[in-house]
Amino acid sequence: MQFAIYGAGGVGGYLGARLADAGHDVTLIARGDHLAALQSEGLRVDSVAGDTSVDVPATDDPASVGPVDYVVFTVKAYDTHDAAADLDPLVGPETTVISFQNGVDNERWLAEEVGESHVAGGVAYIFSTIASPGVVEHTGGPARFVFGELDGSRTDRIETLYEALSGCDGVAAERADDVRVELWRKFAFICAQSGVTAAARLPIGRVRETQPTWEMYRRIIEEVVTVARAKEIELSTETVSEWLEFAEDLDPDMTSSLYYDLEHGNQLELDALNGAVVRHGEETGIDVPMNEAVHAILRPWADDRD
Repeated sequence: MQFAIYGAGGVGGYLGARLADAGHDVTLIARGDHLAALQSEGLRVDSVAGDTSVDVPATDDPASVGPVDYVVFTVKAYDTHDAAADLDPLVGPETTVISFQNGVDNERWLAEEVGESHVAGGVAYIFSTIASPGVVEHTGGPARFVFGELDGSRTDRIETLYEALSGCDGVAAERADDVRVELWRKFAFICAQSGVTAAARLPIGRVRETQPTWEMYRRIIEEVVTVARAKEIELSTETVSEWLEFAEDLDPDMTSSLYYDLEHGNQLELDALNGAVVRHGEETGIDVPMNEAVHAILRPWADDRD
């Protein structure tokens, strides 16, 4: 099967390497120093689930690849619009574009560019990043990928993708009954984990130890759940308690990708996370003061890096 990994970073690079190891035809689409390293030295994955190295084609030009069976779309959310506009050479009549990104709006943005019939949604539960050009480091998380059709139907293309990912070492694949629920469920956690660790400039251990900050963490999850239900996304009544229990078990030094990007001078995914909660809250008439506070604190930093 032919896969194009559009955004071969922590998530995309990990999946691309595992798919290549399983015998699939994989092309990595990347840019900058990371692309140069992929082209000269190949991709190395240092993983708690087992290390691997693969030598597969890498490019920054989708037109040089042509139509594929699946585009695994894993760019940062702030690049979604621009990257989606470049997908046409990869998308044939039967191509599926599946997003494994942070946020709940990426699939809609993709559909505006390539057509809703080509788009499926997914959620990645994995802690991985580019450790250095050409090297992806997977430090934890179950490497679980949950995905499905946006309308909740079961289709051959989802079954085929499930079989492909299930055949990969170091990947736990799961078909979603309702991928919208999965997207918003993860969104509730990542808005709290990313927003609070970045705004406080502290890891989760310090957040848990500081009662008002831990309370903010809880309220961010609650706000996202309330907004989701207002949008008729039926999140479980246990969502808040489940994520708090999960966060209580995280390594005390754990932060988030938003924290990492803030500390390293990178562009921020704020608009796709807490900023998106604020927008959806306005649309549904739901007050989201904790998400507004995180958004306000981080807005100047995000503006400086756009």
